[in-house]
Amino acid sequence: MKKWIVGIDEVGRGPIAGPVAICVCAMPQPEYEKSKWLGLTDSKKLTKLARENWYQEAIKMQSAGKVVFSLTYRTNKFIDKNGISVAILECIKEGLIKINLNPKSCIVLLDGSLKAPVEYKNQKTVIKGDQKHKIISLSSVIAKVSRDKKMELFHKKYPKYNWKGNKGYGTKEHYSLIYQHGLSDLHRKTYLTNL
Repeated sequence: MKKWIVGIDEVGRGPIAGPVAICVCAMPQPEYEKSKWLGLTDSKKLTKLARENWYQEAIKMQSAGKVVFSLTYRTNKFIDKNGISVAILECIKEGLIKINLNPKSCIVLLDGSLKAPVEYKNQKTVIKGDQKHKIISLSSVIAKVSRDKKMELFHKKYPKYNWKGNKGYGTKEHYSLIYQHGLSDLHRKTYLTNL
């Protein structure tokens, strides 16, 4: 049976506005072991331009059939209703369904404290996995770039919160804009109970 290396990472656990995003990225094991991907690391350690370049590279690799990846999101409303942990678990489950690989053929590497469903027997959670395993790094870049693009679109609808700049994270400026304008439909109310 063909073996696949699967990397999973999330972006958007901490912001006070917008969705959480999960990327599940998979590559056949022999090709993955041969790939170098020089310069690829945790998305937070890359420049915006480098992230964009890797994102475009991932799309090219997917078109060429070299990798498969899926993106899943849960909204701020879902997070408020069910909590961030449930939102992330659901995204992982949905992302794995979307890539449509037999769980028995997958070696799943997850960043931080993430977990895949139990049927993925061969899974490993790796602290700082996005710096140690390139497949998780690629997932982190795809998730980050796509979530940032979403926040930039939301910025057009709600320009007064500067989501183009802060991407929904709780910067000093973001909090002061909330004090000026109140909460929007896209803020995570459960993260903002002290306001």
